[in-house]
Amino acid sequence: MKKADCLIAWKSLPDNMPIMKHFEPIPYKAKGSTYGACGVRIDGNPAFIDAVLSRLKDLIDGENHITRLTLARNIVDGSGIGKVLDNTAKDAECCYIRLHQRGNEGAIASSIFDKHLNGATNRYLTA
Repeated sequence: MKKADCLIAWKSLPDNMPIMKHFEPIPYKAKGSTYGACGVRIDGNPAFIDAVLSRLKDLIDGENHITRLTLARNIVDGSGIGKVLDNTAKDAECCYIRLHQRGNEGAIASSIFDKHLNGATNRYLTA
């Protein structure tokens, strides 16, 4: 899709569309690449990442008795990939968010030990 078409489509979207009902979890014990799976990657300075995350708080309900979030936030450092990263923001970080299906044991343990997730589970089920 061309940039102009993407912008038109983006502008026509309704405000505050629910995310969780479209956030498909990665199956339990899935192997291989997650490229193309539902997920979020945010790169930039810490304030930018915080600002974007503040608009994605409904994703927190993915941490419940049925699903779990994979959440990683790391400092960007090109040395691990052998590259010089000339265009990184000051103090750049990268944040990844994915949703995974819990296995039966994890779901049971979560329901016993993580009672604070009951509300998130109910919201996830009704999303």
